[in-house]
Amino acid sequence: MIDESGKQLGIMKIDEALQLAEERHLDLIQITEKVVPPVCKIIDYGKYLYWQEKKARESKKQKGGETKGIRLSFGISLNDLQTKAKLAKKFLENKNRVKIAMILKGREKAHLNVAKEKIGNFLKIISETTPIKIDQELKKEFRGFTMIITKQ
Repeated sequence: MIDESGKQLGIMKIDEALQLAEERHLDLIQITEKVVPPVCKIIDYGKYLYWQEKKARESKKQKGGETKGIRLSFGISLNDLQTKAKLAKKFLENKNRVKIAMILKGREKAHLNVAKEKIGNFLKIISETTPIKIDQELKKEFRGFTMIITKQ
């Protein structure tokens, strides 16, 4: 049993704990049930919910953002490649991961080296101004190539 200030009150019966919480006009909350006897705390339930939500938000922040996608085509020109690189840099600055995908259709699948070269040029344009880290290496899939990068 723990009171609202964090002081341990020891092991007590549930009736006593409920009465003590009622006297202090607070709620009795079971913190963990994995130990015997279970750990309970006297605290305002609204405050408890607020702290739970705050912990959940903090854990989301630590993930490193969401994954944004950039799709390149086989016949993309240099100017379009630079435009897509600018967009990818913006995603990286916002601490998001960037998934680069190049979809190959028909006879484009026969020219894998050209596709790899275009992706290499794309990475070179990005890395000129923004240091990048490759999370997932260039991977050949059924419809083309994919890779995931983040900012260092």
